[in-house]
Amino acid sequence: MRDGHIHTPYCPHGTLDSLKEYVEKAIHVGYSTMTFTEHAPLPPSFVDPVPDKDSGMNAQDVEQYLKDLNGLKAEYEKDITIFAGFELDYISGYEKETEAFLTQYGPELDDGILSVHFLQGNSGWYCLDFSPDMFREAVLDFGGIEQMYEAYFRQVRASIETDLGPFKPSRIGHMTLIRKFHELFPSPSNWQQMAVEVLRSASDHHVELDYNGAGTQKPHCNETYPTKPIAEQAHAMGIPLVYGSDAHSASGLKQGYQQLSNVCR
Repeated sequence: MRDGHIHTPYCPHGTLDSLKEYVEKAIHVGYSTMTFTEHAPLPPSFVDPVPDKDSGMNAQDVEQYLKDLNGLKAEYEKDITIFAGFELDYISGYEKETEAFLTQYGPELDDGILSVHFLQGNSGWYCLDFSPDMFREAVLDFGGIEQMYEAYFRQVRASIETDLGPFKPSRIGHMTLIRKFHELFPSPSNWQQMAVEVLRSASDHHVELDYNGAGTQKPHCNETYPTKPIAEQAHAMGIPLVYGSDAHSASGLKQGYQQLSNVCR
């Protein structure tokens, strides 16, 4: 049982559950391997569009975060394999700053995720999974839901195809995150074709996909990222899928695991 996407008390929009609480819970529910992937600090020149500016961890905490994970590895080495990682944001126009962060800390990492949370519309930046209200604003700014989906999947493809140096994460986070509010804002009829283009790029570039259970717990989503049909198509194409709880609390470990496609578990 492997979980490749777990957050920590260093997440400013998560809980204060201790790292040990996460590890003890992971052992209890049968994990053999877990990767802590805290939201890396956002690029220094990027302005976080969410009101509390809390999308990424504090840059001053990075060294302590890594030190804490190294301590956990040693303490629990007989019980569970613990990997150190980050969830990095791919933000168009900020690639050099992202690469600089990876160059600095990449040698200390075991694993990682590259995700798209932010999209630039005609009037500014939006965090697409922050709230229904921000999502609605983005749809209007992009000129429609189809245009926003096109921009999102174009960004996900760019995250796969852009060179971010030798320490670039090899796994793409929650590739259908844009569907977090799909029960409020129905996806365009051709969205799966857009997703398949991402799969082709993932196959060509030999990356993994985060098979994320968090969406099953979201009231307007109720599905995994990616959806079961997309996950099964990825599996058929030989693209590795790695389960990720995307837990922001110890209680979130293993969330959505039972909803994964049997083909991909």
